[in-house]
Amino acid sequence: MTAPVFVLDPLVVPGFPGGEIVLDGPEGRHAVSVKRLQPGEPVILTDGRGRWTEGVVRAAEGKDRLVVTDVATVHEEPVPRPRITVVQALPKGDRGEVAVETMTEVGVDAVVPWQAARCISQWRGERGLKSLAKWRATAREAGKQSRRVWFPEVGDAVSTRQVAALLARADLAAVLHSDFEHGSEPLAGARLPAEGEIVLVVGPEGGIARDEVALFEEAGAKAYTLGPTVMRTSTAGTAAAALLLGRTGRWS
Repeated sequence: MTAPVFVLDPLVVPGFPGGEIVLDGPEGRHAVSVKRLQPGEPVILTDGRGRWTEGVVRAAEGKDRLVVTDVATVHEEPVPRPRITVVQALPKGDRGEVAVETMTEVGVDAVVPWQAARCISQWRGERGLKSLAKWRATAREAGKQSRRVWFPEVGDAVSTRQVAALLARADLAAVLHSDFEHGSEPLAGARLPAEGEIVLVVGPEGGIARDEVALFEEAGAKAYTLGPTVMRTSTAGTAAAALLLGRTGRWS
């Protein structure tokens, strides 16, 4: 099993290589009290934006203080290409966090919450801010769990017109939808860019409204399907992203 990942932001290593770092606060508590790391175990430290380093636990002190030594050179992980952004319509209940968690695990680079017309969940005021904070915290924790050093960005909630603008700039603009006027194509057969950005739109439980479909078509998006079955909005993005990541070679 690979070494556990902890966040250190900014990632500053005094006197490396061979330097020493103290991990405290929530990350230190997680390492000492939850993961129960012991001297001699390896760890990875990252800022979540591609910079990372390795070290070895020298001591676990109290309940929230981990001393890491023998810290190696700081590495710069290249930005993944092509970039995959999933526009996720707001699901009801906690399914939004489930979607963010699993999309992070498979390797999505950005998640954009979308307040679609048929969303049951509504992000307004304080409730919206709390929901967004949960999505971002989920992405961070899932990034650590899945041993990523590039954590996905979780943007602010956007309107349908803002989604259309994202699609218009994309190198591949894909909407998971089966009712476009001219039919849908299998996502497995879409021509993928080697660079640039893929934007994938996942609609809400009630489907994408007709006027939203029209706006996305005007922006240059095409409709795609995953297969013969209908998935929940909280799982469709993960399945589609996995398919795309395998086809782009990012999983190879």
